[in-house]
Amino acid sequence: MKEFELIKRYFADRGLTRKDVAVGIGDDAAIINVPENSQLVVTTDTLVSGVHFFEDIDPRALGHRAVAVNLSDIAAMGAEPAWLSIAITLPDAEEEWVNAFADGIFEICEYYNVQVIGGDTTQGPLSITINALGLVPKGKALTRSGAKPGDWVYVTGSLGDAGVAVDAIKNERVLPLKYQKVIQNRLEYPTPRVAVSQALREIASSAIDISDGLLADLGHILTASGVGAVVNVDQLPLSDALRGSVDESRYYEFALAGGDDYELLFTVPEDKRGALDVGMAHYGIKLTCIGQILGQNGKIELRLDGKPYDFQYQGYEHFSMSSIASSDGEQQ
Repeated sequence: MKEFELIKRYFADRGLTRKDVAVGIGDDAAIINVPENSQLVVTTDTLVSGVHFFEDIDPRALGHRAVAVNLSDIAAMGAEPAWLSIAITLPDAEEEWVNAFADGIFEICEYYNVQVIGGDTTQGPLSITINALGLVPKGKALTRSGAKPGDWVYVTGSLGDAGVAVDAIKNERVLPLKYQKVIQNRLEYPTPRVAVSQALREIASSAIDISDGLLADLGHILTASGVGAVVNVDQLPLSDALRGSVDESRYYEFALAGGDDYELLFTVPEDKRGALDVGMAHYGIKLTCIGQILGQNGKIELRLDGKPYDFQYQGYEHFSMSSIASSDGEQQ
């Protein structure tokens, strides 16, 4: 297929249509109508084969993942995702691959009421760049800079599963059959916490999504807020799949620094903990308090059973090492 045939067949005539899109795919640019008293939240991610995903990843999973990591960034701001554009560079326009990739994109977009409004296709080494846009009520966005001493530190879901998947692939380690699919799906089909994040707008003082690992991303909040934190390692939420897939001595390694979880990490003032419990009760998402914000600028103190816990970690940074990296969409 040539470029315009590929766009028309797999992207232009697919997906839901939002009423706030005046002009979508097919023109030089899209036109969207932004509601009054709302602010636009924008994030951009590039995923490169061999850097952000393994070359043999299922194309449907790749389509899902490429969208999910961007929606997770939108969710971390307390916003509702609405539109996205996709630029994809392909070695070849292999129809079966492109069809499965597009299926992954449109399935998750439909679930979160997101419309694909444009993009670009180019021939070359496989990479995907997504520009995602969302809406948040004016002045209500969550940021990294609002944490205060005394706030409590929470995470959604469980931590470390995706890191176990990456480790198993890189080291050619076979996971127990019982947990293989669960662990693989946590890496390839992450779940952006969109609904929960919107409910947190009136409760949380700061937020971020966990892409580079709990400690690395908590460090971003601490730096932006000018505070420190204590993390109780024994309170980290670990799944049965993680516990059944790695040696006990490595549990905390994956939970603290594994990356690719795309769970929400957020802080809550003491006087809003009751509101958190009430507000989150009907979402069916596990919330875990893992520590507290302190006044020590940038410092993270780890404790295990009330005693200091020594753990050396380093979040992923491009140009510093060669490995499969998470995609965090951080604005540079």
